Amino acid sequence: MARARKALPARVDVAHLISAGVLASVCPRTLIEEVLAQTGKASQRERLLPAPAVVYYVMALALWREAPLEEVLRVVCEGLQWLSDGKAGAVQASKSAISQARSRLGSEVMFELAQRVLRPLATPDAPGAWYRGLRVMAVDGSGMDVADEAANAEYFGYPSASRGQSAFPQARLLGLVECGTHAIVAAAIAPYRRSEVAMAIELLPAKLTPDMLVLADRNFYSFKLWQAACATGAKLVWRVKSTLGLPVQKLLSDGSYLSTVFDSEDDRARKHGQAVRVIDYTLVDSATPVQDSYRLVTNILDPQSAPALELAALYHERWEIEGVFDEFKTHLRSNSTVLRSKTPELVQQELWGLLLAHFAIRQLMTQAAWPRGLDPDRLSFTHAVRVIKRKLPQAAAVPP
Repeated sequence: MARARKALPARVDVAHLISAGVLASVCPRTLIEEVLAQTGKASQRERLLPAPAVVYYVMALALWREAPLEEVLRVVCEGLQWLSDGKAGAVQASKSAISQARSRLGSEVMFELAQRVLRPLATPDAPGAWYRGLRVMAVDGSGMDVADEAANAEYFGYPSASRGQSAFPQARLLGLVECGTHAIVAAAIAPYRRSEVAMAIELLPAKLTPDMLVLADRNFYSFKLWQAACATGAKLVWRVKSTLGLPVQKLLSDGSYLSTVFDSEDDRARKHGQAVRVIDYTLVDSATPVQDSYRLVTNILDPQSAPALELAALYHERWEIEGVFDEFKTHLRSNSTVLRSKTPELVQQELWGLLLAHFAIRQLMTQAAWPRGLDPDRLSFTHAVRVIKRKLPQAAAVPP
C-alpha cells in the first residue's frame, strides 16, 4: 500500500520563513539575483516560475520533506508576492513544470550561494565555541542515500554492505563544522567512491584559517593532507591509527612527546618530515572492561600553550559533528531518508539547498541563544524546526 503524502495547510504563507529571519536572512533576493547573473542563470524572459522563486523552493524542500512537490511550491509561491502580481496562490505548476524549472536552475547557483553564505557564526565572546582563542572546528564525512535511479547509480555508486551492495546509491558529503554552533561552514559533495581524504585535500586548504583549531578522526590522516592543513596556519588535533610509526624524540612535561611524521620511508631516511606532538591516552568504561586507546597528533608543539589533558578532553568535542549530521540527515528531513532528486545534477542542487536551510536554522538559533548567555548547541534543533513550521501560517509578505 502506497504511503499517503502529507498535504500542507491551505493558505500557508512562507514569508515568515523567508522575510522574518530564516531563509532570506542568509539568502536575500539581491544576493540570489547577483549569483544568478554571475552563473548565467537569470531568467531571460518572464516565466511562470522565475529563477529566484525556484531557489527559495529548493531550500524550502528541506523543511517539507514529506510533502508533494506541488504542495511545497504552493507554500512558497503564496509567500512570494512578487509572483503573479502579488496575488497569493495564483501560481500553479505541475510536477513536470517544477522539474523543468529545477533543471534550468541546475546545481551551480546553489553551490555558489553556499560558498558566499556558509561561514563561522561564533563571536569572540560566544560561550563554548573557543579554546584559548582558537575557534574549535571538526571535519568529517557522511553518506547520503539518493533515489535509486540509473543515472544516480552510475554517477554516485553504491556503498558495500554485509550482503552485497546497499539498497540505494549514496552521495558522499564532507563537512567542516563549527563545534560551538553546529554551523556547517564549508562542504563538498562527491560520488561515494571518492575518499573523504581526497575531498578534504581539495576543500580544507581554501577554508581553514589561522584562528581555527581543527579536530578529525583517525580516518583522515595522510601526510599530504596534514601538510596542506598545517600550511594554512590552522592548529590541528587529529586522532591517528596506532600503526603510524611515531617514535619518542623528546618527552615533554605533560606526558606528551615530540616526534616526526614522514610522507614515505625515503623521506624518513632523508629526514624530510614534519614535527608533531603526540598524546597517547586510554579511556576506561566503568560499566564494562573495555578500554579505548587514543593517539592524537597536533602541530601545537608547546605543552604550555595547550596541555595534553586539555587537548585530550577537547578532542571529544569532535562528536559534535556527529550530532550535526544527525540534524542534517534525520531531524531536518523528518522521516525521509532518501533524497528525492532523480539525477546527479538535481541531487547536488538538493543537497546544497539542504545545507543552506540547515545553516539558516543554526544562525537563527545562535541569534536566539547568545543574548541570553546560552550555548546554541545545547538548544533543540528539532524544536527549532517545529517552531519555524508552526510560524508559517502567520507570516507576512516577502519584500520585493
